[in-house]
Amino acid sequence: MSISFDSALGIHPQALSFRSQRAEVLANNLANADTPNYKARDLDFASVLAAQVDKAKNGTFSATRTNARHIEADGVSMGDDGVKYRIPFHPSVDQNTVDEQVEQSNYTQNAVQFQASFTFLNNKFKGLMGALRGE
Repeated sequence: MSISFDSALGIHPQALSFRSQRAEVLANNLANADTPNYKARDLDFASVLAAQVDKAKNGTFSATRTNARHIEADGVSMGDDGVKYRIPFHPSVDQNTVDEQVEQSNYTQNAVQFQASFTFLNNKFKGLMGALRGE
């Protein structure tokens, strides 16, 4: 009898991947807080979740390598489908839409949610290890 990691781990690996990608986007916003004309971006959870549900319904993405030098498409990321521009709360002179306090708050909230997803995933692996050992 084989173990299906997709059913055993649930949505937690995808949630961890989403939180990691969102951390990159938010860190990029913070790094460009003083860049003129920079537009703040964020990942839209609803569109990413809808894409994951659609992928689960219609099957996963598959690609065929036509040349041995091509890169395999197993780790295809979500791309820019879920990345949206943030609407600023107030206008700025240099047209930069990054609000540092909002970005830091979102980054901190995302870090806490990342840790929660990581803890859930870790507990799932501990449960699987216990089942394999017969505990």
